[in-house]
Amino acid sequence: MKKITTILIILLIASSGYSQDLAGNWNGNLEVQSGRKLLFVFQITKTADKLESEIAIPSQGVKGIKAASTTYEDGHLLIDASNVGFKYSGKWNASTGTIEGTFQEGVNAVPLVLTKEAVEVIKLNRPQEPTKPYPYYEEEVTFHNEKDNITLVGTLTLPKRTGRKPPVVVLISGSGPQDRNQSFASHKTFLVLSDYLTRNGIAVLRYDDRGFGESTGNFAEGTTVDFATDVLSAIEYLKKRQDIDINKIGLIGHSEGAIIAPMVANQSKDLAFIVLLAGTGTKGKEVSLTQAIDYRNFPVPDEKEYEAYVKKAIDIASSAMEIDIVKSELTAFYKNSELLASLLPPNVEKDEFIENLVSTRTTPWVRYFYNYNPATEIRKISVPALVLYGSNDTQVPPKYHLQPVKDALALSKSKKYEVVLLEGLNHLFQESKTGLISEYSQIEQTFAPQALEKISTWILTQTK
Repeated sequence: MKKITTILIILLIASSGYSQDLAGNWNGNLEVQSGRKLLFVFQITKTADKLESEIAIPSQGVKGIKAASTTYEDGHLLIDASNVGFKYSGKWNASTGTIEGTFQEGVNAVPLVLTKEAVEVIKLNRPQEPTKPYPYYEEEVTFHNEKDNITLVGTLTLPKRTGRKPPVVVLISGSGPQDRNQSFASHKTFLVLSDYLTRNGIAVLRYDDRGFGESTGNFAEGTTVDFATDVLSAIEYLKKRQDIDINKIGLIGHSEGAIIAPMVANQSKDLAFIVLLAGTGTKGKEVSLTQAIDYRNFPVPDEKEYEAYVKKAIDIASSAMEIDIVKSELTAFYKNSELLASLLPPNVEKDEFIENLVSTRTTPWVRYFYNYNPATEIRKISVPALVLYGSNDTQVPPKYHLQPVKDALALSKSKKYEVVLLEGLNHLFQESKTGLISEYSQIEQTFAPQALEKISTWILTQTK
């Protein structure tokens, strides 16, 4: 009995020791394309009854993303980050002190080894990022969304006082949880935009999205409509300021932010103008279909069959049926799809993959996005509008969206609007060669000067 007790104690100590070792930062370089790697950092913490993971991709400016769940059983680690589109599954290697596993995103599976050893992050040159001291005032601000009981935290930059109160803009970020700088692909787009505008006499409010950074709330449960209420709350906050011209409040929305801005403009009487950067002009289900067809990164046996497959899945997910019925029908569709079965890598568990796919297709945000047509809101606006697209945009290609937005503006009550296609710029408004997402971080420029100048000059003209 004494011998058995001793063995149990040893096993418990070993188990406890490993749990402590599992906690901490685990680093790994993921090869996203030949010769190009991204450093992923998983910060694992252990509470009384469970493990939690927080994800960072330093070179992309991504941090603070919480995985849906983290489990460790029999030497196997599973980090389920399906809430942001991927999973990591790995096995502890005692001889190397590493976790050897697979990064799974959709049907793509890539090897990823995690280690606790520090991995050097190469600091990329970003010449447009401003350095302190700034030639203007900067203030951290807090405002409240009364409707959803959310506190939003951001930065307000104000030009140096000249005796005249400046116009002000609220920046609205693109899809996915974003910090106030819209940090993405190692660029801080909104920091550079804010700096340029403030230096040219325009005050700027930018804030962390709900549930991200220092803002409260749950981003995953929100829809475009909910995010619009955050913008309305920002406007209400600005109206109480004494150091800006409350008759010259505007919005600048990028990507999803550009489809939120017209919605807000139709709910607020306090806006003087809107600027839409790379916004869609068609219903979300059409956007998703064209993206799935044009920009997938895996081969399919039959293009027409694949298009029909994607369209059917979107039609089910976007239907008006109760969510439980939608999930049931979508699950059955995927399970009976021979095409999906042929696309799955051999090491992927089919039922688990389908469960994650159904979950991704039926979030509140996606279900709303599928059926939202921003052109409908654009047709209702009455304030001046500037719309910019980059000819190299592969995320919101102007060939699909520029004309529908232009047509909607022509039918609107806006007396002053302008739609501009900027040659050679990508979705982030960088001067680019291919426009592909993989190119973003390789470009030193964060925001093309011609785009910055166009936005600033147009706003100053509208607010004379």
